[in-house]
Amino acid sequence: MKTADIVIIGGGINGVSIAYNLAVRGCRRVVLLERKTLASGSTGRCGAGVRMQWGTEMNCRLARDSILRFERLNQELEYDGDIEFKQGGYLILAFHQRQWEQFQKNVALQNSLGIPSRLVSPAEARRIVPHLEVGDLIGGTFCPKDGHINPFKATQAYAEAAARLGVEIRKFTETVAIGKDAAGRVQRVTLADGEVIETPVVVNAAGPYSQLVGEMAGVALPVHSERHQILVTEPVAPKQGPMVMSFAHGLYCQQTPHGSFIMGIGDPHEPRGFDTGHSWQFLEDVASKVTTMMPALKEVRVVRQWSGLYNMTPDAQPILGEIPEVPGYFVAVGFSGHGFMLAPMTGVLLAEMILGLAPTMDVSMLNVGRFARGELIREPSVV
Repeated sequence: MKTADIVIIGGGINGVSIAYNLAVRGCRRVVLLERKTLASGSTGRCGAGVRMQWGTEMNCRLARDSILRFERLNQELEYDGDIEFKQGGYLILAFHQRQWEQFQKNVALQNSLGIPSRLVSPAEARRIVPHLEVGDLIGGTFCPKDGHINPFKATQAYAEAAARLGVEIRKFTETVAIGKDAAGRVQRVTLADGEVIETPVVVNAAGPYSQLVGEMAGVALPVHSERHQILVTEPVAPKQGPMVMSFAHGLYCQQTPHGSFIMGIGDPHEPRGFDTGHSWQFLEDVASKVTTMMPALKEVRVVRQWSGLYNMTPDAQPILGEIPEVPGYFVAVGFSGHGFMLAPMTGVLLAEMILGLAPTMDVSMLNVGRFARGELIREPSVV
């Protein structure tokens, strides 16, 4: 019977980041299980933007340190390719006075943490993005460290580095059960082909399917999944350096290094479930909003749409750590659309938790018990 020190379920960027960070700290008997291919779930369907500009200290620190790691990821992982980190910045727009007041608080917090963001006037916003229609814009914030990364290459970089350190990565391998001993501690995982792997530790990094992997261990995780649609255009000559984001419109729009524009909007009425289809209503809605804000994009042709799944929690913040009632069962779930950008630090923190090492950062407030205690974390700066 096969044995492992740790089994990770999920081959998105968080799964491979956790695997690498365990291995680089000396834990080599790690098995990562992915039911399809690496980055075939939410990672490969995300917009792949990364930003330091948040409104809570915890998120600022997590995002700041993740981006600092992304900046040197090619070197750290000795990756033969390039994760294609384009640091064109994020320009975040305020169209209401309350938003503007919040942005001023955000920038003060960010600057206190060494994040080089700044407030910008409508005129400066227009200088940063010349085709922006400022209209009733009050102001915005800009951070040049923010940007865009190739999610497939970043995932592959972590996976290759983990494999060199001895991690066994098994693609097209589905987990169907998690067994426990009489005391309720993790004992084994069972695969779809009947194979059993004995292990004292299981990590649920299954993204939008994390609730199903929770059920395998008898854990009802307070998460659900929902569709988020994305539109991509034909590649055109460079005209937009930063990501443009408006919380008021629920809109984000960025130009990738190869010239295509990627954009999306949040839909508060999206039903729960695993639907990854897409709709003409989304196309109409996002096109209307983006061409109002940036009229120059009216002539850019749409190539396609796709959808990914956000794994949501009640406060749109992730759940990190061990589940108390099932010793040995750790989760890194519920990222609510921000899992890609936080993956470098998620890997570090989960590895430290599992191995009992001193934490690089205190994220104890992200434990699953916060929901029962009513200690939800409210982030003011999300689409």
